[in-house]
Amino acid sequence: MELKGKTALVLGAVKGIGKAIGLALAREGVRLALTRHDWKDSFQGMTQAFADSGADHEIYDVDLLDANQIMLLKNKIQERFGTIDILINNIERGGWPAVHGEYIEEQWDLEMTTTLRAKRWVFNEMLPLLKKSEDAVVINFSSIASIVGRSGPAAPLFNDGYSVAAKGISLLTETWARLGAPLIRVNEIMLGIFETRHAQGTRGWEEVLTDNEKKAIIDHTLLGRTGTLDDVVKAVLFIIKDAPYMTGSVLRLDGGYVLGGDKIPPMPAGVL
Repeated sequence: MELKGKTALVLGAVKGIGKAIGLALAREGVRLALTRHDWKDSFQGMTQAFADSGADHEIYDVDLLDANQIMLLKNKIQERFGTIDILINNIERGGWPAVHGEYIEEQWDLEMTTTLRAKRWVFNEMLPLLKKSEDAVVINFSSIASIVGRSGPAAPLFNDGYSVAAKGISLLTETWARLGAPLIRVNEIMLGIFETRHAQGTRGWEEVLTDNEKKAIIDHTLLGRTGTLDDVVKAVLFIIKDAPYMTGSVLRLDGGYVLGGDKIPPMPAGVL
């Protein structure tokens, strides 16, 4: 896909991964619809960063947990841009047992609503605008929590509800790939432990986890480090620009965490 002049909707662009993706697309000449709601202390920095980018963009203050606000967002984007070529479905509430402790009903519901339901409502509302594009791309973000759950070194990071919600995203990815074919490609990036998302730059990593807990996570990751924003951006640009035959797929971007840190021993001598 040639990106210059395309239009992207980037959810959660106020900071972290969403902001990094938005700015990367801005450098490619993409017109941007950007959402924000929480993290109001980051609003000014977001506004300045995208103004400095020189990109044609609009920032929308919208609560994506409210289906009516999503519908109004669709109407505003249609009036401003006319169509959507790229949807970065990046919204979640990452479960942190080490931060939130024992579940209460409100915490469970908020993780389901934010991590899973909001993605569905956004896709459903934006589908008519995506269909106006001759070559549209949707990228859903999920987590390796859907595989490892609350276990191993990542147990302090992933609540049960967050893991269940992340598991559901893969089913949505497959369904939407069928709905969108052949003109809308729908893929998923399953993230491991990244800066601003369960690692550096989060309260849990900086203030709650012990040094031993952080070391155990990194030691369990084959590449021996946490993920960076640049790692995510490169994967996103690959799917959008260089993977025209890829749809309904999950790209696991975890540095080898799921495979674990166990080393392969030398081949035994055998008995024959």
